[in-house]
Amino acid sequence: MGKPTGFLEFTRELPAKRPAAERVNDYKEFIERFPDDKLNQQSGRCMNCGIPFCHSGCPLGNVIPEFNDAVYRKSWQEAYEILSSTNNFPEFTGRICPAPCETACVLGINQPAITIEEIERHIIEIAFEKGYVQPQKQISRTGKRIAVVGSGPAGLAAAAQLNAAGHLVTVFERDDAPGGLLRYGIPDFKLEKWVIDRRVKLMEEEGVIFRNNTNVGVDISVNDLLREYQAIVLAGGSTIPRNLPIPGRELKGIYFAMDFLKQQNKRVAGRKVNGEDIVVTGKNVVVIGGGDTGSDCVGTSNRQKAASITQFELLPKPPAERNIQMPWPTYPMVLKTTSSHEEGCERKWAVATKEFIGDGKGNLKALKLVDLEWKIVDGKPASFVEIAGSEREIPCEYAFLAMGFVHPQHEGVVNQLDVELDERGNVKATEKNYQTNINKVFAAGDVRRGQSLVVWAIKEGRDCAQKVDEFLMGQSLLETADGDAIARYLR
Repeated sequence: MGKPTGFLEFTRELPAKRPAAERVNDYKEFIERFPDDKLNQQSGRCMNCGIPFCHSGCPLGNVIPEFNDAVYRKSWQEAYEILSSTNNFPEFTGRICPAPCETACVLGINQPAITIEEIERHIIEIAFEKGYVQPQKQISRTGKRIAVVGSGPAGLAAAAQLNAAGHLVTVFERDDAPGGLLRYGIPDFKLEKWVIDRRVKLMEEEGVIFRNNTNVGVDISVNDLLREYQAIVLAGGSTIPRNLPIPGRELKGIYFAMDFLKQQNKRVAGRKVNGEDIVVTGKNVVVIGGGDTGSDCVGTSNRQKAASITQFELLPKPPAERNIQMPWPTYPMVLKTTSSHEEGCERKWAVATKEFIGDGKGNLKALKLVDLEWKIVDGKPASFVEIAGSEREIPCEYAFLAMGFVHPQHEGVVNQLDVELDERGNVKATEKNYQTNINKVFAAGDVRRGQSLVVWAIKEGRDCAQKVDEFLMGQSLLETADGDAIARYLR
């Protein structure tokens, strides 16, 4: 325990951000680094409580009190070793994770939680600066070849772990660079892409092979994969977006959120943008969907200088704080105001879109919407009715559908492999072994569990890698996110 009275002396603080009026003029990250004294104070707030619920809040089982103590003592190599024992990519989670560990923090019972996510980000960046992060090259190899299809967080985690076990790993990515959602889904102002490039370069130095611009099932046949590799890991993510099939859906100006975000990420990277340009400068934008993807559309629209930005959410406005229906340490469904919202956005809750209205020339000009009245059961929205007389139109030239994803793409590798699907359309594979109905084919991440968080994708990739290792070798020394590392550090 770094400072026994730290949680009594200091309150929660976060690093400063560049002013909104300044940061909307570029796509750079805008959260500053903690000064040394502030980082010392924030890590010193950790109570080293008897039962650290943050462990269970984090899907990866990060050993949080121990790395907080190491940060307080400025033992940076120790902090890095503890953190990297459970998390392959803390530079990603330290930037874009919603931090379920913080909502489970024991201090959160009656005080603001520890700034775990920020401390994590500082540990890994300081570790890179000090040269602690070095490629771990394998002295011996098993000779087993493994294909990982998809280079998002689940695929990268599986590849890193299987390479560490001594296998020969090739990652297939249909886009022009690795990263999946990290590269072409999350805007640069939240995650600059040099962060991904730095990690990919490290993995390449460790022996992982990346084959970009390679769509498995199109550019390479699944039969070739089955013949040439002893195991295949499907990690393609959940990529089919939820549609909104209402009148006027065919109008020009209505796009899925990821089409908009991917285009802008490619522009920032200086890469070729395919298809029709989606640029909202001087236009009225409506984002339909209240989650993180919708928020990313808001931030991108702000940077493209939209005339107005409105975000719709079907559900009622959530409470600002926990209530009796969401006690600690459960994850609270409370109001979330993101940095993109701070930059400018009108938010509307309990609203349904009834119709897309055109200008007579095939272009979107307005939305027809209606207010909803929700019936609340046990503190949760259960059903709704439309409020009579609340129908109205608002001007809108661009509408972005950010209502989540329904399942992975079936066309291509999934159909060609003929793997079984579950009732939701995801690849069927249990957490027991991550194995599909085809003996040598495994699945991890959103392709298996459905749309989820980056931290869950990393966990799935790690756990799947252990099962693949066991399948190939009969046993595995790879750690999973089930507490192995916690036990080791507590011994």
